[in-house]
Amino acid sequence: MTIKVKLYGDLREKVTPLNGEIGVPSTLYIETDGIKTVLDSLNKFSITQEEISHIFVNNIYSYPEKEIKNGDRIGIFPKRMGLIFVEIKDPM
Repeated sequence: MTIKVKLYGDLREKVTPLNGEIGVPSTLYIETDGIKTVLDSLNKFSITQEEISHIFVNNIYSYPEKEIKNGDRIGIFPKRMGLIFVEIKDPM
C-alpha cells in the first residue's frame, strides 16, 4: 500500500529524485507501513514542522496530525513558499 508525497520548493532537497529525475515538485511514492499521519511522513524525510507552511491531503488543506491511508496524496510546502490560502465553503 502506498501514498503519494509531493515536496515543493527547497523541501525537494531533502530527497534524492527517483531515477535522477528533477522536477517541480519532487514526487515520491512511499509505503504506508508505519505511517499513520502526515507527521509520520514528515519524519520519514527528516522534515520538521518548523520548515513547512502548508499541507494538503487529497487537495484539502490539512495539518500534521491528519491521519492518512493507502492511496492518499500529500502536498507539502516549505516556509519560503508560504501561500495565501482561503478555503471557501459551499454556502449550501
